[in-house]
Amino acid sequence: MRSAKDFFAPLAVGAPAPVREVPARPSRMIHFFDPSNEKMAAKVPSMVGVSDVLLGNLEDAVVADKKEAARAGLVKIAREVDFGEHTQLWTRVNALDSPWVLDDLTTLVTEVGDKIDVVMVPKVQGPEDIHYVDRILAQLEAKGGVQRPIMVHAILETARGVANVEAIAGASPRMQGISLGPADLAADRRMKTTRVGGGHPGYLVRQDPTKGNEDAAGTPDYFGERTVFQQDLWHYTISRMVDACAMHGIFPFYGPFGDIKDVVACEDQFRNAFLLGCVGAWSLHPVQIDIAKKVFSPSVEDVAHARRVKEAMPDGAGAVMIDGKMEDDASYKQCMVILELAERLSANDPELAKLYAEA
Repeated sequence: MRSAKDFFAPLAVGAPAPVREVPARPSRMIHFFDPSNEKMAAKVPSMVGVSDVLLGNLEDAVVADKKEAARAGLVKIAREVDFGEHTQLWTRVNALDSPWVLDDLTTLVTEVGDKIDVVMVPKVQGPEDIHYVDRILAQLEAKGGVQRPIMVHAILETARGVANVEAIAGASPRMQGISLGPADLAADRRMKTTRVGGGHPGYLVRQDPTKGNEDAAGTPDYFGERTVFQQDLWHYTISRMVDACAMHGIFPFYGPFGDIKDVVACEDQFRNAFLLGCVGAWSLHPVQIDIAKKVFSPSVEDVAHARRVKEAMPDGAGAVMIDGKMEDDASYKQCMVILELAERLSANDPELAKLYAEA
């Protein structure tokens, strides 16, 4: 067992010191692109400043014979594109049991490690996977002369990963956050859905039979008209992931929403995740960038209300009535969460800053 006092010591001689607090940078959307796709790669410079995070994907969406091209393409993009202060460059490497992951890490860290902010690790099963990546990154950072530690982001895609989510969240000072991977998780759990994220019409609750329609024997009309309410298959998993991340001071994210054309349901799913505590979601298509930007930014109305509460309770003590509703220490803390997020997003988004200033 590692001593607590050694937790923030570099894992390799010459590696940068681990961070003591995860940088709270806007990450409302993690926009995926395939570096082996020349048309997609050519659009990356125009996405800088538009997306909070641009992620060069090396894993599932890239076929085996394109893996090396994707890796080389990402190195080229990292070297040639200026990502500025407001857009992060992430990568999703191949799974730890694949034949490509070591080359992914070795190439990226030693050649462009100073440009990579976060390495996303798929199919994380437990803290041992994070420990493995942690040590390798430290060795490669030392070899490549990387001056700041590269952060690590885990994807929950297996039942064992969900069962170990608290240990994963606290496995390393490098941990930046965790994303839900609903498609692979559904398969691993043997869930009976082929959807990538979102609800399911078969997962529902049904209104009780209408009273007054009993037959002569007093039996309700079970087959009569009864309203049904579609439920969220992912509510439990997201909630557990959010708790684990909050406990360890890292950030939870919703993953992909696969039905690109259903922008209404996508917005609903993103908002559910936002309300539960997630800070962002994956974007698989440019149309989802604007959805994530809208959903994962506090509304002007919420910011205005939070300011009123803060003005009425400068020190957060006591209780006041605002618009007929009681506001106390707990609601003050909720409002401070909104104001802190609004301030952080405003620093990177002039349009949002203007809206919040006028609130």
